[in-house]
Amino acid sequence: MSPDERPAIEGPSGVSAGFDPDFDLDDLDGDLADRIAAWGAGRPNFIFAPGSNVNTGSVHGGQRVENGAGGAAPGGGERVEAQDGPISAMEILAAQTGFAKPDCFPEALRTLNTRLLFLAGEPGTGRRTTALNLLSESSGNTMALRALDSDSDLSSWRPTHREARGYLVHGLSPVVRLGPTAIAKLRDRLEKADARMVVMLPYDAEMLRQLARDLDISPMRYAPPSPRAVFEARLAAAVPNEGRRRELLNRLAADLDDLLAPELMPAQVAELVEEVSRSGDDGPDPADLGQRLSFLAETEVPDLLKELREDPDTLAFLLVTSVLEGLDHRIIRDETDRLLKLADGRLDAVLRPNGDSDAQAPRPNPRFVLRRSLDELLAAVRAECAPGGTQRTSSYTYTVEPVRFKRHRQAETVLRHVWRQYGDVSVLLTEWIDKVPGSASDLAEPMGRAVGLATGWSGGRQALLHIRKLARSEHTQSQSIAAYALGIAAQDPILVGEVKHRLDSWSYKGGWQLRSTAAAACGGDFGAARPEFALSLLSRCYRGEDGDERTVAATVRWALGSLFAGGHQTAVFRKLVEWADQSKRDAELAHTAFLDLLREPSWFQQHLLGEGEFGEPLMAFVRRCLNDEGLFQRSCTRLLGWCRRAVWDEPLRAAVETLVTRLAQDMRPGELRLMVEIDRSDDPDLVGRDIAHRALEAWRHGEPHPYRTDPVSGGPDDPRR
Repeated sequence: MSPDERPAIEGPSGVSAGFDPDFDLDDLDGDLADRIAAWGAGRPNFIFAPGSNVNTGSVHGGQRVENGAGGAAPGGGERVEAQDGPISAMEILAAQTGFAKPDCFPEALRTLNTRLLFLAGEPGTGRRTTALNLLSESSGNTMALRALDSDSDLSSWRPTHREARGYLVHGLSPVVRLGPTAIAKLRDRLEKADARMVVMLPYDAEMLRQLARDLDISPMRYAPPSPRAVFEARLAAAVPNEGRRRELLNRLAADLDDLLAPELMPAQVAELVEEVSRSGDDGPDPADLGQRLSFLAETEVPDLLKELREDPDTLAFLLVTSVLEGLDHRIIRDETDRLLKLADGRLDAVLRPNGDSDAQAPRPNPRFVLRRSLDELLAAVRAECAPGGTQRTSSYTYTVEPVRFKRHRQAETVLRHVWRQYGDVSVLLTEWIDKVPGSASDLAEPMGRAVGLATGWSGGRQALLHIRKLARSEHTQSQSIAAYALGIAAQDPILVGEVKHRLDSWSYKGGWQLRSTAAAACGGDFGAARPEFALSLLSRCYRGEDGDERTVAATVRWALGSLFAGGHQTAVFRKLVEWADQSKRDAELAHTAFLDLLREPSWFQQHLLGEGEFGEPLMAFVRRCLNDEGLFQRSCTRLLGWCRRAVWDEPLRAAVETLVTRLAQDMRPGELRLMVEIDRSDDPDLVGRDIAHRALEAWRHGEPHPYRTDPVSGGPDDPRR
C-alpha cells in the first residue's frame, strides 16, 4: 500500500512539544507528532514473486536477492523477516523457491530429528534460508513456523502455540547461561509439542568450543552451497522455460566460470541470476554483469574515496547517494547541496587560510550553481540515472529518474567504511539527517535505515548514540527516522535486547514523546517482526486523548492498524477484546481502534458468516460503538461504507445482510439510528436497505417482524420523534 492509498488515520497532527526534562538521559525524548501520514502508514509490503527477483537497491539476505537502500523508491522496501512471532507462509515459500541445498543439509536434517540443531555460520551466507527449509522439511513441509529473538531464555522457554511445528532462534542470549540439563529439558519440551528448533549462531571458533564443552552438544558448521549450485537452482526458478535457460547459458558459457568466483556469497549469486534472467533477447552482456556484482565494492570503496578526497562536491554526492540510493536525482542533488552548506568546508580536503594572498589555493565556492553536471557526478561516483518512470499520488502523477550505483551494495559499503574509519563523518551525517525538512516524508525510511545500520557499525556502549540524538531532536521528522532506525537496529542479535529494553521502559514510564516513539516502532518493522511483544507495549503506551496524549493515541491506533493489515488480525482483535473488558481507558482505545480497522471489511466478513470465536465479540463491538454518542457517527459511516461496497462485492453482501439482520433483532437507540440512515439512503440498491426498512416499519407500528426478539421502547433517539 502506498502512502497515498492508505486509509487516513483520524487524529491530531502537527503537534509539537518542548524538551521533557523528567527522564533518564539514556532515553529518547523530543516531540514526535504527525509521523503517521508522513511515514508509518505507508510501510511497503514485500514483493513475493516466485521465479522473479525485484531490484530496488542494495542486496542483502541469503539465497534471495533483496534491496536495502532503495526503501523509499518506487517498488522499494525490503521484506520484513520475522524475528519474534509467526513466520509468514510467504517468507517460507520464498525461502523454498530456488533453494540450493548446502552439503551439510542431510546431516543437519538428521540432527534436527533429535528436535534441536545449533547451526553456526556467517551472516549473509544463507543460514536463515537453509534453517527455514530444514524446519519445513523435517516437519512435513509445514507452514506453522515461529521465530524467537536472541534474548529468549531457552532454559525456561516453553512452546505456547500448539499449532507450531518449528522454531527459528536468532542466537543465544548473552546473559542466560545454559547447561546440559537445560538442553535436555528443552528437547523434552519440543518432543512433547511435536516441534523442532534451529538456533542460528555466528561462526566463532572459541564460542563454539565453549558451547560444545558446557552444553555437551556439537554445533554444526554451516557453509553455503557452491556458487554454481546456487546459480543453477536460482536460474531454474527465475527462468522456468528450459529452452530460454539454455540460450542464456550458451551466451555466458565462456564467461560463467569467471563470473561465479568461489568467494561469491549466495546473495551475490542471486544478483547475477537477476541480471541474467531479466536480460533481453540479445542475452546478458558479460562485461556489464561484472560491473554490477557487489562483491568488488568492498575493495573499490577505499580507492574511490581516495580519488574524491579533494573533490567536496562529488564526495557529498557520494555520501548522499549512499543514503538515498533509489530516489529521484533531483532530490539527491538538493540533499547534496544541503549537506555541502551544512558542512561549511568540512568536506574540503584543503581549506584556504584567512588572508588575500594570491598564492593561497582557493576553496571551492559552495554557492556556485554550475559546479558539476549530473552526468559528471554520476560518472565520478560510478552511479547511473535509471530510465524515467512515473509515480502516482491520490491526486496526481509525476515522473522520476532514480539514481543508483552500478555496483550492488556500494551504498552500504561506502557508509560502513566512512562511519568506521572517519569519526567526524558520522557526526556530520547525523547532523544533516537531523535537519531534514519535515515535508520530505519520503526521506525518513532510507535515512532511518542508514542510522539503524550504523548502530552495528558503531558498536560498544555508544551503539544507539546516533538514534538517541535524532530522537531528542525538536523535529518530528527526526523522531520518525529514529523510530524506523530502532526497527533496523533490532535486526542485530546483539542489539535487540537493548532495543526491547528501551521500548519496554518507555512504554511504561516514559513521557508522551517516548511512548509515541515506542508506538511508532511497534507499528513498523520492529512490531511486524515480533507482533505479540509489540501489542504488549501498545497496551501501556495509551493514556487517553487529552492534550499531548492525543498524539500518542493516534500513533497507537495507527500501529494497531499496521499490525492488523500486516497479517496479524487475530492477535490484534483478540487484544481489543481483552482491552474492552478492562479499564475505561483501555475500553476507549479498543473501540476507537476497532472503528479504524472497519475500513477494510475482508477479515471481519468471514467471522460474520462463520462460527469462529470472534463472531459474537464482533457483534458486541458494533453494538457498543453504535450506542456510544461519541462514536455513533464514525460507526455509522463505516457500516454505510460496507453497505455501499457490498453492492458490487458479492462475498461482502452476505456478510452485510447478516450484520444488518442481527442488529435488527435487538434495536436499541444506536441500532435504530443506523436503520434509519440505511433506509434514508438515496441508493436504491444499497445492501441491507430492504432489511432495515422492514424492521423499521414493524417497529413503528408495534407489529412483530422477522428480526425483533424483544420489544424496544422509544427514547430520545426514537426515529418517530
